[in-house]
Amino acid sequence: MTDLAASTAQGSLALDLFLERARTRLRPEPPGPQDETANPPPSPPRGDHDLEPDVLEAALSRPPRLAAVLVPVVPRDDAVSVLFTLRSPHLRDHSGQIAFPGGKIDPGDPSPLAAALREAQEEIGLDPAAVTPLGYLDPYLSGTGFLVTPVVGLVAPDASLTLNPHEVAEAFEVPLDFLMDVANHALHSREWRGRQRRYYAIPFGERYIWGVTAGIVRNLYDRLRDADE
Repeated sequence: MTDLAASTAQGSLALDLFLERARTRLRPEPPGPQDETANPPPSPPRGDHDLEPDVLEAALSRPPRLAAVLVPVVPRDDAVSVLFTLRSPHLRDHSGQIAFPGGKIDPGDPSPLAAALREAQEEIGLDPAAVTPLGYLDPYLSGTGFLVTPVVGLVAPDASLTLNPHEVAEAFEVPLDFLMDVANHALHSREWRGRQRRYYAIPFGERYIWGVTAGIVRNLYDRLRDADE
């Protein structure tokens, strides 16, 4: 268990520690496009290939599709939590899965932050004015070719939500201390495209956070933890 996780039971102390680490450890600016001509060449982004290296070649076989998600952190009286959504069961892609609010970056979006806030407003009715951006996690490359920029934002605890039933079946919160306890990070596997693939999973009661969403949570953990943890 990290010291961040251990402190979250103390309410305001947890929030202060989280905000301090967010200020010093998150990227202050969104990661830009990778320059393949750079010397030395850029390292690959985080992604599904962290656990399955052979996925990287397939994911990079065509230009990535750009996306952004909001990682909404909500301060509560006695703890700090992270907001997730449960995708509607009738969606064509990733139906019924747990996700962060977000989606493709449209040509009219001036930045990944703008895209993440727009998508959060469309999906769960979250007013962009209720979100204070804190920084960015490393980009995450999915095995299906999406390059996702996660934006971490502090959400006002009294912010109201109005779910779009065409996209979101439910919104719920998970304590940050649970997510930041590495003992709750499991490695699971399932068959995908003819072979067994490993992925991060974070079961929480009846909830099953896995895949890209769990990978982004792991990215958050890696950013916020102390070097000796």
